[in-house]
This record gives sequence, C-alpha cells and structure tokens, in this order.
Amino acid sequence: MKIEVIDFVPEKTKGSFFKSGEVQKFETILEEVNDWIEKNSNVDIMNIETVVLPNIHEEEGSFDTELFTGGETHSQWYQLIRVWYRMK
Repeated sequence: MKIEVIDFVPEKTKGSFFKSGEVQKFETILEEVNDWIEKNSNVDIMNIETVVLPNIHEEEGSFDTELFTGGETHSQWYQLIRVWYRMK
C-alpha cells in the first residue's frame, strides 16, 4: 500500500505598507483537517502531526526539502498540520 501525505498550511494574506499580513488561525486549520477526514472516509489515517517550518510562503511550500534561516536576517515560522494516510 502506498503511503500518502497532505499538509494543511495556514493561508497568509498580503499586508500593505502600514499593516502586516495576517495568518490563518490554528483552529481554522484544524477545522479544515476535520472536514477533510469526514469527507474522505476511504482513507486510513496513520498519523497526524503538527510541523513548524520557516518561510514556507516565500519558499516552495511545506514540501520543500531545504529551507534556510539566516543569522541576522528575519525569518517567520509557521505551524501546519500534516496528515499521513493510505487508501483503504
């Protein structure tokens, strides 16, 4: 059986010159996970975990295998929910 993974990444709105962008609340992401599980009864959930990654909105997303943070530069870390599953 093939192991699959899906990430539920918080959306980030663009900010303006005077206002920072906003990041979706963790509770909203958790609701999305629960909705996905409810709608996909044909999957066998193997594991659900929270993952914290830097700069995922500037990089190639949550599946990027190499993410950088610098010493004196600014970086932002994001908490997402990752679901490991396989089809029944």
